[in-house]
Amino acid sequence: MTRLRRTATAAAALAFTAVATAVLGFAGPASAHVTVNPKEATQGGYARVAFRVPNESDTASTTKLEVVLPENAPVGSVSTIPVPGWTVATEKRKVDPPIEVHGSQLTEAVSKITWTATGDAAVKPGQFQEFGVSMGPLPKVGSMVFKTLQTYSDGNVSRWIDEPQPGGEEPEKPAPVLTLTAAASSASAAPSAAAVAASDDDDDENVGAAIGLGVAGLVTGLAGLALGGFAFARTRRAPVAKS
Repeated sequence: MTRLRRTATAAAALAFTAVATAVLGFAGPASAHVTVNPKEATQGGYARVAFRVPNESDTASTTKLEVVLPENAPVGSVSTIPVPGWTVATEKRKVDPPIEVHGSQLTEAVSKITWTATGDAAVKPGQFQEFGVSMGPLPKVGSMVFKTLQTYSDGNVSRWIDEPQPGGEEPEKPAPVLTLTAAASSASAAPSAAAVAASDDDDDENVGAAIGLGVAGLVTGLAGLALGGFAFARTRRAPVAKS
């Protein structure tokens, strides 16, 4: 009986280990890729995002990050947040044909941002680093795909360049994706002037009606008080009947 119990326990342990290995093995790479945070922003506005870079190697450190901005979604203004121990460089490209952004013609846009570690600032095994960027105005497209290269100290390069496929599984090396949503309509966000004026008129009418009712109630109360006083006075003057 004891032998059977031990065999069953060992089999259960092996099964659990196999399942755990399969689950972790599947989820591990997907959770360790380069991402952009937050994952959503508003079209036409400015966004502050961070490219989060985990180190996947057990022996090497991440020494360089290259983020390519999509050609189909040029952005007029791009600035970076300083990262201690890292230098940053940007490359630009011509926008042809030029596009209009807030009344001005955009003829040039940032095409690539490169961060390079100096000294001991590289992202070591078991660590991650965030690289902040402010950009805008954001284009009126559904999403921005940032193809990214992550270089390690041993010369290996992780190419996070696979674009998402609608309805498909997550690719092996997914590129960071920023989803862009349409701005809320100003007409629906704020009441119209006519609606405000109508509301004001209604308020004035309500106040006037309340004042009218208050005056009428006061007049009625005073009249009732006067009649009551008159009746009391007559009662006091009336002769008392003798028996």
